[in-house]
Amino acid sequence: MTISTTALFSSGTTAIRRETYGGRVLTAAPHRVIHDTGDEIALACWPGIQSLVPTTWIDWLQTRNPAARDEALRAYAARRWELGHWTWRDTIWLAITGRDAFFSVNLYFSPDHSLNRWYVNFQRPYERTPEGIDTFDLALDLVADPDLSQWEWKDEDEYEQSRRMGIITDAEHHGVQEARDEVVAMIEDRRGVFGADWPNWRADPSWPVPALPADAMAEMTVSAAYRT
Repeated sequence: MTISTTALFSSGTTAIRRETYGGRVLTAAPHRVIHDTGDEIALACWPGIQSLVPTTWIDWLQTRNPAARDEALRAYAARRWELGHWTWRDTIWLAITGRDAFFSVNLYFSPDHSLNRWYVNFQRPYERTPEGIDTFDLALDLVADPDLSQWEWKDEDEYEQSRRMGIITDAEHHGVQEARDEVVAMIEDRRGVFGADWPNWRADPSWPVPALPADAMAEMTVSAAYRT
């Protein structure tokens, strides 16, 4: 059952972005809310923010060993994983997501706020929770140059493997296929997020680093009201 709420998050407050799968929390990260219109939510993350992620994913980040990635996918498929602490580093990350969209548009900035790249993350449309939003990464990504002159698809092999393993459903696959065409058209036409002034966005240096609740590790399951 899906819960709908009209409550919006105020700019500057903390929202917890979680990935959930099989009724369990897969990742949990605190973000600062840039804006929330109900039709679009923009969240920011920067170096030093601590999150919870699967330990297999941490192994993959630290080693880039394909075997670690495969182990992470097997853990997802079996609905068995353990969470560990991960500290975001190196880049300032701004994520803009539309309501009911199968993707979020992400901008990655260097510490001096120069734009490194655009990064489109294909994901399950988010559900609102009292603390933030829940979604699930659907593996496929698109990476574009700062000026949007060139782009390329990323992790198509992981996407196909996730399909074979049943991690990505047929309905989600259909949503991603439609979203792929939509994203390319948006880039080519420089419309929507890609035509807005987001590359000139700057984080407010007075904002404190957002943090997860102290009992976050104890809340590993998703409330029945928010399960899909």
